[in-house]
Amino acid sequence: MSDKDIITTRILVVIDGSMYAESVCDHAAWVAKRLNAAVDVVHVLTRRDGGEERTDLSGSIGLGARSALLEELSDLDVQRARLAQEHGRAILDDAKERLLAAGVERVTTRLRHGELAETVSALETEASLVMIGKRGEAADFESLHLGSNLERVVRQSQKPILVASRTFSPIQRIMVAYDGGKSVEKAIDLMAQMPALQHLECHLLTVGSDSSLLQGKLDNAAGRLREVAASVTTEHLNGMPEKVLAEQVAERDIDLLLMGAYGHSRIRSLLIGSTTTEMLRACQIPVVLVR
Repeated sequence: MSDKDIITTRILVVIDGSMYAESVCDHAAWVAKRLNAAVDVVHVLTRRDGGEERTDLSGSIGLGARSALLEELSDLDVQRARLAQEHGRAILDDAKERLLAAGVERVTTRLRHGELAETVSALETEASLVMIGKRGEAADFESLHLGSNLERVVRQSQKPILVASRTFSPIQRIMVAYDGGKSVEKAIDLMAQMPALQHLECHLLTVGSDSSLLQGKLDNAAGRLREVAASVTTEHLNGMPEKVLAEQVAERDIDLLLMGAYGHSRIRSLLIGSTTTEMLRACQIPVVLVR
């Protein structure tokens, strides 16, 4: 991974009308000020927002009333689309105001139509870091349902993604879920080269089977991070990664979890299937995922 790929000069922030929007902006402000980065905020209007998924009732309407009713339904769709756009612009205006008030100097906003994951893929080419809330506007907060948009964005994105927690807290302690794979090595590169993640306390944790090869990689990664971190510690524990990681995050009062997004090991496969949902549910802190 080249310096051009890693050093963040522009952050893509994805928000909706959920309670996570303010937290996403606060996380973005924290990173942007440490990097002197520009922030590009996007809100995506889906077909559902624009009223395009209206059920076709024309077949069950009598001939005499069909024309008038279809015209009325069409007018209603136009009104819904207009209100959705106004709502989207209001969300973006609030986000920009919050970022500027937090000290971010360069903020742009974009209102887009389409599917969220595809929009992020198109816009992220201009950014080096993507930020999104853990749950969207339509999520079931009682059941802690994460929804499908987050996983689709993570699967399609080629950039590191910061998944914001519900509230923001200044980041001082980082945990790296280390398994020696390519994704987590890129995560180590990210931390070593991105000023926003430097000069912090760092704990590298491996979970599961132990080996001399993995220990050697772990020691090498720790050595690289000691050049930029305030302090670096390493540890190996046995158990289920999602359970152990969540426990260690709480016990060590970790502020940010950094991990590789994909791979074949138990840690790096957390982004595939239900284990991902359990991991993000359990950790009440932001998570940075690196492919």
